[in-house]
Amino acid sequence: MPAQTLPADPTLDEIRLALAPAIGRNAAFDGWSVAAVLAAAEEIGVDADIAKLAYKDGAMAMIDGWIDSVDLEVAHRLPPEKLGAMKIRERITTLLATRMEVMAPDREALRRAMAIMAMPQNLARAAKIGWRTADRNWRLAGDTATDFNHYTKRMTLSAVYGSLLTVFVNDDSDNFVEARAFLDRRIDNVMQFEKVKAQAKARREYVPSLSRFIGRLRYPPR
Repeated sequence: MPAQTLPADPTLDEIRLALAPAIGRNAAFDGWSVAAVLAAAEEIGVDADIAKLAYKDGAMAMIDGWIDSVDLEVAHRLPPEKLGAMKIRERITTLLATRMEVMAPDREALRRAMAIMAMPQNLARAAKIGWRTADRNWRLAGDTATDFNHYTKRMTLSAVYGSLLTVFVNDDSDNFVEARAFLDRRIDNVMQFEKVKAQAKARREYVPSLSRFIGRLRYPPR
């Protein structure tokens, strides 16, 4: 993942984002630790004390920052004009496949991150991070739902993404063929689920309203 370029007078948030990809690279060797933060700071030329301040909240803050940087890199690689030419199924598949490409060099760091995120004290924050990623992916795919579908789509994609990561970190096949095949199968499931929901909604729209029917019996039109 390319390093972020720092502006002339960066804020702490900008420093945090710039450090994140380098922390991910170093976490494979140093774990999600202060050592990884210091190595990243040296790599991109940030003062060590400022770097430690940026990630003073520990491993989960580092992982959160790294995943945030992955989200941004995926969005950079797949601008609206590129995704807009695809059908919705292809958009979602391409977004998650590109995500694997971005994280591929740092798979060991990802493996360590997943172990930390699975700790009981980190589950709530891990779920929030996963939801954010799912939300960003649906928005990149062009989803504008604001009703109940907004939540069900993100819940479904969060589950797909979580299971994909488990396959991805253990996939030793060329070009992650096994993980890509798994992704295709799961996206098929998602699309079938969305189709069933759409059909159910259409049926509900054509079901006569009992209250309207009774109302007409009591108050027939003149």
